[in-house]
Amino acid sequence: MTAKISPTKGAPYARILGVGGYRPTRVVPNEVILEHIDSSDEWIRTRSGIATRHWAGPDETVAEMSLAAGGKAIADAGIDASEVDAVIVATVSHFKQTPAVATDIAHRIGAGKPAAFDISAGCAGFTYGLTLAKSMVVEGSARHVLVIGVERLSDLTDKTDRATAFLFGDGAGAVVVGPSEVPAIGPTVWGSEGDKSETITQTIAWDRFRVDDVAQLPLDESGAVKFPAITQEGQAVFRWAVFEMAKVAQEALDAAGITADELDAFIPHQANMRIIDSMIKALKLPAHVAVARDIETTGNTSSASIPLAMERLLATGEAKSGDTALVIGFGAGLVYAATVVTLP
Repeated sequence: MTAKISPTKGAPYARILGVGGYRPTRVVPNEVILEHIDSSDEWIRTRSGIATRHWAGPDETVAEMSLAAGGKAIADAGIDASEVDAVIVATVSHFKQTPAVATDIAHRIGAGKPAAFDISAGCAGFTYGLTLAKSMVVEGSARHVLVIGVERLSDLTDKTDRATAFLFGDGAGAVVVGPSEVPAIGPTVWGSEGDKSETITQTIAWDRFRVDDVAQLPLDESGAVKFPAITQEGQAVFRWAVFEMAKVAQEALDAAGITADELDAFIPHQANMRIIDSMIKALKLPAHVAVARDIETTGNTSSASIPLAMERLLATGEAKSGDTALVIGFGAGLVYAATVVTLP
């Protein structure tokens, strides 16, 4: 006799209930970047659209920034931290391999004993986490899920690399995903192209530091071992993002049954202003669509960029609660994920 497993009973649908963000106090203008590379403020702005970025201080750790952003999201959602059933943290810059930083955040934020885990999906990490949270709420394994995207990319930046030194910033963004009576997070279009994984990568694997002969490791001008940094093939990444990610974004619109004319906001990963502008053209977004351009003052914060940009659009009034927004994350892997959401 085959035993019957009882079906789970979750919410009909899921939605984003609240959003929060944290930007480190130190603001770093392009002039500071230019102390280490041969370039100009005009070149950086033209190439990336970045004027300033935030770099975390010693006390602004991955966990501390996450707690600040997560606390704001919980308050914005109108729930108590004890009602959080799961914590998902998307990051590539928590350097302690185990345990997951999500467990520390869950405990310190007052969530009790929720499920807690980290995910590594680069700049698509937040959108991956959002998709997992939606599934958990609808499946019934959680009622409220805290999703955090957080990075200290200044720790993984080679400040002498002219191709990447100006790109990265630090920060944390978070949302609470909970039950909904109507569809408010659309189907996710996601995937990976592992054959292009070397276009964005870490310069040195952590296990290389186990070698006995330090001379086998890359050294800087002073003779010290270079710490691992993010490196990328800029033109290859740009072409991929412009041509392929616009197609993915359109697939997400189609999957949600939404046209570009029906959108209120577009919140792409804040990788490069030129990529954002190119995607707008490819998607033929009308002028009324509010477009997140948080990269100008925040830089590329990888998994934190979408929730940070979402918070800013709502805070400035460029977008409002109930608006329909297209979000898309893409980056190292190469991985991507896009969906349509109702803003909290």
